[in-house]
Amino acid sequence: MAGEPEQPAGGRPPATGDVVVVGGGLTGLWTAVHAKLSDPAASVVLLEAGVCGGGASGRNGGFLMTAWSKFGSLAKIAGVADALAYSRAVEDAVGEIGEFCTEYAIEAEFNQAGWVWTATNTEQVGTWEQTSDALAAIGASPYRALSREETAAMTGSPVHLAGVFEAAAGTVNPARLVRGLRRVALQLGVAIRERTAVLGVESSRTRPTLVTSGGSIDAGTVVLATSAWTATLAPLDSQLVVLGSDVVATDPIAERLEALGLRRGISISDSRRTVHYYRVSEDGRLIFGKGGGGVAPGRIVGRRFERSARRAEEVRRHLRRIYPSLWDVPVPHDWRGAVDYSLSGLPFVGRLHGQERVLVAAGFSGNGLTPSYVAGRDLARMALGRDRVAVPEALGRTPGRRLPPEPLLFVGGEIVRRAVERKERAEDEGRVPSRAARAVASLDPTSFVDGGGTATKPSNLMARRCR
Repeated sequence: MAGEPEQPAGGRPPATGDVVVVGGGLTGLWTAVHAKLSDPAASVVLLEAGVCGGGASGRNGGFLMTAWSKFGSLAKIAGVADALAYSRAVEDAVGEIGEFCTEYAIEAEFNQAGWVWTATNTEQVGTWEQTSDALAAIGASPYRALSREETAAMTGSPVHLAGVFEAAAGTVNPARLVRGLRRVALQLGVAIRERTAVLGVESSRTRPTLVTSGGSIDAGTVVLATSAWTATLAPLDSQLVVLGSDVVATDPIAERLEALGLRRGISISDSRRTVHYYRVSEDGRLIFGKGGGGVAPGRIVGRRFERSARRAEEVRRHLRRIYPSLWDVPVPHDWRGAVDYSLSGLPFVGRLHGQERVLVAAGFSGNGLTPSYVAGRDLARMALGRDRVAVPEALGRTPGRRLPPEPLLFVGGEIVRRAVERKERAEDEGRVPSRAARAVASLDPTSFVDGGGTATKPSNLMARRCR
């Protein structure tokens, strides 16, 4: 995270808590904050093994996405009515996050300037059409089609060939948002204990007990919000794969970016599986990220997800391909993080193994900033004995499909990932990918946008995902 970190909130954990949240990222912090706002008298404890925001919540590209791009998968799992209601709730949440930041004086650089879903090679053109058509059929129209000229002008590069624009999306400085939420949680009375590892959860018919590095806690309800670290937890270990995502940032070059037509706050992503995502920060830097940066062996988030000079240089190369006029601009900053991708591309928000007092949220699949707000609100309600209001019940059920066990998952995942890279490199260069690369790449279950078939170019059946 950028800037000087906050001093860790330490001390021995309380002996009891009505709601005990494990994980100090956005999902955990939103859960704790919503719980205290809903019931100020409830004792809420948040435990974090490192510091709040030290994982994906502080290491992402800062996109406040809606859920419309995943509507196809949502409708298949939850039905059209619930998918529509959830998508509208996530769309509303973008503005609600901005209002929360204003109310609590969180200087998170919130900017609701919209998102461009675009194509940077001919194979990507039209990947959004099935999603747009499905939404239009039910009277929803979050996207506005762009001509090639409009797309190039809005994104600042003629490499962008086509696209659609969604006005509801926004951007934020994620590290500032996490720190602001941490401050608000403390002000509301949440007992935050950083540098406190949870070693185990002992469940019983009455109240679960958490065993931590600082002692045991008797909990009314436990909320597990540990992002990629959840991938080793049964039964979600058969539903989640952990991949790296890498981000670089230029020096401040506001005038040059303005000359290209790039506005502050607008977010852009292309339509590849190893997605490129980029925006202009408030201080005039081009922030550019790329997904698909390696599979976690055994789903363990280790040091390989801290930094990678080789991967950072690859991301810089893609930045300069899309913005060749910036060839001379220094790109000195880089960071990376682990992302937990689910088989459905959608988050799991529900009870662990049907346990009444152990809740879990995971699998935000690279699109968690806004959905974590909605999930946190519902998790807080469930932890306090109330019904969820926005997240469909279907997202609390573990899918029937399963990933292969380790080490087959790691070995197979790396083979598929490299096939995807070969396929997309050929498409960038205007070549036809080999049949082998296309066939193996089609096995990839991960996606930044819709993984349920709606983000597949209709005319390219060979690229359709095997789900």
